[in-house]
Amino acid sequence: MSQNSAQILRQSLEKKNTILDAIIEQNSIQEDILKEDNLDMEAFDASIDRIDTLVTELEKLDEGFEMLYDRVRVELINNRQEYRNEIAQMQLQIQQITDKIVTINAGKMRNQMRAENHFKQKSREIKNAMSKTNATKSYYNSMNNLNYVAPQFYDSKK
Repeated sequence: MSQNSAQILRQSLEKKNTILDAIIEQNSIQEDILKEDNLDMEAFDASIDRIDTLVTELEKLDEGFEMLYDRVRVELINNRQEYRNEIAQMQLQIQQITDKIVTINAGKMRNQMRAENHFKQKSREIKNAMSKTNATKSYYNSMNNLNYVAPQFYDSKK
């Protein structure tokens, strides 16, 4: 293995760190959107789409990293001293990645709870509006039938 492979592994981790930073930023944007009283669904959907794109890139990076690591793993382990700087940098980046993933998961859970609360609130508002509509309709029907007097005497014979 050459220093090139170790550098490629390190660069892959750097790109992963950058993508995770972008996901954290999108989580923050979603949080701001969900804090507003009037939810901007277009902005929320756009943020979800951006996160989906970033996650796809992240998966590709992970696959490439795993493939390369599988090829050079034995060499890295056998020649630890030769690659100690790269290994130390990769360990640091992996620690940062782990911290960012924890941050992302926490933000995702908060946003999910906010979204659920927002949708529950809208559902209650819709149910309340439906209840008012039904009450109004019932009142209207009652008032229309108020002046209607059914025939008192009706000859059923023909």
